[in-house]
Amino acid sequence: MTRRRRPLRGKRVLITGAGSGLGRRMALESSARGAHVIVWDMNEDAAAETRAQIEAAGGTSEYAIVDVSNEDAVSSAALRAGVVDVLINNAGVVTGSPLLETSSDGIRQTFDVNVLALYWTTRAVLPGMLDRRRGVIVNIASAAGLVGVARQTDYSASKFAVVGFTESLRAELRNTRRRGVSTMLVCPYYIDTGMFDGVTTKFPRLLPILNNDDVAREVIDRLEAGRELYVTPPLARITPALRILPSPAFDRVMDFFGINRTMAAFRGRGER
Repeated sequence: MTRRRRPLRGKRVLITGAGSGLGRRMALESSARGAHVIVWDMNEDAAAETRAQIEAAGGTSEYAIVDVSNEDAVSSAALRAGVVDVLINNAGVVTGSPLLETSSDGIRQTFDVNVLALYWTTRAVLPGMLDRRRGVIVNIASAAGLVGVARQTDYSASKFAVVGFTESLRAELRNTRRRGVSTMLVCPYYIDTGMFDGVTTKFPRLLPILNNDDVAREVIDRLEAGRELYVTPPLARITPALRILPSPAFDRVMDFFGINRTMAAFRGRGER
């Protein structure tokens, strides 16, 4: 089946958590391809810096300080933003601690930001997309949404939720009479944004710590190409197939690749 391309030139792209890390790089990539970028972030200085970098490169942008875990704040900000052709749900947090050492507030924040925020942002922009019969909802999940990882009981579970949310939304959109709106799911391994500082990998050639600029470029490339799924690196793509194994065998495979030791020296900054 031929994919329907989604060029960004002339489109309005809203990116959450775009003040730093992967969000900023995707904002710059989107702008370089002709999009007007709407930057949402909790940090005003960071959001303003992303806009400044976009405009210095000749692009157009605007920013708003938005707590995406607050439904009312999202609704108000979405009204101010106006037309949104592409929504990239990128904002995320991680605690990186074992379950019994993770605070209740930390667990709630993980699900508020990594999961519930997707509901608030998507519900805010989806009606307009359906009315115009065009639009894309891009959700940045994680390879941790494909396999559970030690010291990520909250983060991994939240990313599994993102995967399920995206698949269910895709099914709903396929069944609507107002076609033209699609989804894209992104599941990367660890990225060198600072969010996961200290993580290690046993086989860097097979499971490398990914370069932020490379991932941002590849995400936007695939977005424009009409792709609906991007899992990287390639080895991570076989994880769903391994689910056919009995649990003990699956665990041994994960242990062989060192998946559950990656967080042993974690000291990340806590947010994307």
